Amino acid sequence: MDKEDAKRGNDKYQQSCAICHGTDARGGSGSSLIDSSLVRHDVDGNLIGPVIMEGRTSKGMPAYPTFTQGQISDIAAFLHARIEVTNSVESSGPVGGYQLKKLLTGNVEAGKRYFNGEGGCARCHSPQKDLAGIASKYSPVELESRFLYPPVDLRTATITLPSNKTITGRLVHLDAFYVAIIAGTGWYRSWPLNTVKVEVKDPLDGHMELLHKYTNKDIHDVFSYLETLK
Repeated sequence: MDKEDAKRGNDKYQQSCAICHGTDARGGSGSSLIDSSLVRHDVDGNLIGPVIMEGRTSKGMPAYPTFTQGQISDIAAFLHARIEVTNSVESSGPVGGYQLKKLLTGNVEAGKRYFNGEGGCARCHSPQKDLAGIASKYSPVELESRFLYPPVDLRTATITLPSNKTITGRLVHLDAFYVAIIAGTGWYRSWPLNTVKVEVKDPLDGHMELLHKYTNKDIHDVFSYLETLK
């Protein structure tokens, strides 16, 4: 662990996190962060940060709202360094088998209950329709990645013009100054943001909300259930 940010992160982690997650992040009274899908998919604290700042009080994890972005990035760097070390010392590595075996230890029936109940997945997905044969289409690792982080952008935007005419299309750009869509006619349209009203809809919002609710067990259970949909 030669990087300075990872060293700083180690210090902060040991002060604030190790008592529950273990000094090596392999878990203690709290879950293993080495095997956490959220941590493994984090980029510079973008997923870890909200969990640290807001905590998971229902699961006993306090919030740390005073942590700076720099401290969160350092902790993320430390955890990614730990994962890198773990992967290098495991003979099969995460993709070759070790992590896959971990992922497949979930409970199928519990995953099915979560899918149809608490997770709300059944509101949009069906094992008999869009998910039929999903486990045969993707490798286990890819399947897990896709259900946690769907790779497609399905956002749409409805633009209300000053005349109150509305135009809806696929959102292709939105910043503080401009919005652009591909309208139903196939034409690219853009407007200065201060001249129109914009309503964005993202059918994947539910996936993003779940990222902050999933426990590791939930992820392994749902993944194990999805693996049965061959």
